[in-house]
Amino acid sequence: MDLRLHKGFYLRDVLEVAPDLLGKILVRDFGNGDLQKFIITDVEAYRGVEDLACHASKGRTARTRIMFDEGGIIYVYFIYGMYWMLNVVTGARNDASAVLIRGFKGISGPGRVGRVLRLDRSFYGENLTMSDRIRIEEGITTPAYHSTTRIGIGYAGEPWVSKPWHFIMK
Repeated sequence: MDLRLHKGFYLRDVLEVAPDLLGKILVRDFGNGDLQKFIITDVEAYRGVEDLACHASKGRTARTRIMFDEGGIIYVYFIYGMYWMLNVVTGARNDASAVLIRGFKGISGPGRVGRVLRLDRSFYGENLTMSDRIRIEEGITTPAYHSTTRIGIGYAGEPWVSKPWHFIMK
């Protein structure tokens, strides 16, 4: 039975998708018989071009162009010369919103998430509804969570640094 999340799940507003990803299971098939499952416990929402903390706020660039596609695909980017960050694009075409996956049960930090999943540039634009190597499935139904401000976005200024768009499963 395929428990993969359907396209419609991702086509909603990022502030609905982000907390709804908590408790879902990210499945990574490494292609060598190694299939691993991770419970999503920590996410942050980035809401399109108006959100100055969102990469899309700089407009459509070679780096951000995938964010302007329909939800259900992956946006990865490389930071500090060492970490691939995993983001799930949400909303309709041109919404340019995404959810950063910050943690799994037992794995804290978006850099660690990228490492354990062995992400690289080839995941840019990967379709979560069709991919053979990465997908998100149903998981815990309606887990309890709390929200806080996002991490490391001081450059965005107010009101963006105070938005409670960081969702953490209890």
